[in-house]
Amino acid sequence: MNKNLFKNICIGFFAGLISGFLGAGGGLILVPFMTIFLKEDEVISRATTIFCIFFMVLTSSFFYFNKNSIDWLLSLKCAIGGIIGGYVGSKLLINLDTKILKILFIIFLVYSGIKMIM
Repeated sequence: MNKNLFKNICIGFFAGLISGFLGAGGGLILVPFMTIFLKEDEVISRATTIFCIFFMVLTSSFFYFNKNSIDWLLSLKCAIGGIIGGYVGSKLLINLDTKILKILFIIFLVYSGIKMIM
């Protein structure tokens, strides 16, 4: 098996495991791993991560659906905002400087970490 293929599958497995187990984290795992270990461009890493998360979410959702664990009204409301936010976010991603992307990502991680501790 190709070494890069194995590395890519391992990274995806870890991200999927964290995403499925914690309900979040796929992007927090994939973006740094793609940029640091796979030496991918910042924009390519983020765009690829979003595409990968789609499949992780579909898989996890299937199991949560079977356990009747989904609040459909809440999901619909969030999906509407998510579609709009995803559109705006993808436009920003393509046009922002990678240094600004890194800074925004770090701020988000620090903020999220502090909120989770409190």
